[in-house]
Amino acid sequence: MEVKHGRGYVYAIEYHIVWCSQYRHQVLVGEIPDYLKQLLIETAIEYGFRIETLEIVSDHVHVLVSATPQHTIPNIVKLLKGVSARKLFLKFPGLKTKLWGGHLWNPSYFVATVSENTEVQIKRYIENQNVSPESV
Repeated sequence: MEVKHGRGYVYAIEYHIVWCSQYRHQVLVGEIPDYLKQLLIETAIEYGFRIETLEIVSDHVHVLVSATPQHTIPNIVKLLKGVSARKLFLKFPGLKTKLWGGHLWNPSYFVATVSENTEVQIKRYIENQNVSPESV
């Protein structure tokens, strides 16, 4: 974990965040995962935080985010989910028809803080989300 410097403070903050599609519908398939990865990375860069690791499964998303002390967890999640939903619906209009109520993401999410001791384990866990059991 990289220690960073701000104006008057030093920090190393990382969060493991997971959120699901509405009703766990398996809609994150085909071209959608690659486009979603691009959207999430661009959103993080635009708003001043960084995605260290990212994996998309058919019904949920895992990200490891590195942020400054000014970035709150709810704001990070709101940005990632809000921007991605809006842009995914524009690029893939048929996506709305697969989701009752027209919402892409479940309003809930999981978040855990990451320490130096768990960073490698969490990165490995996220990277292995789309690996089939037969190939392990």
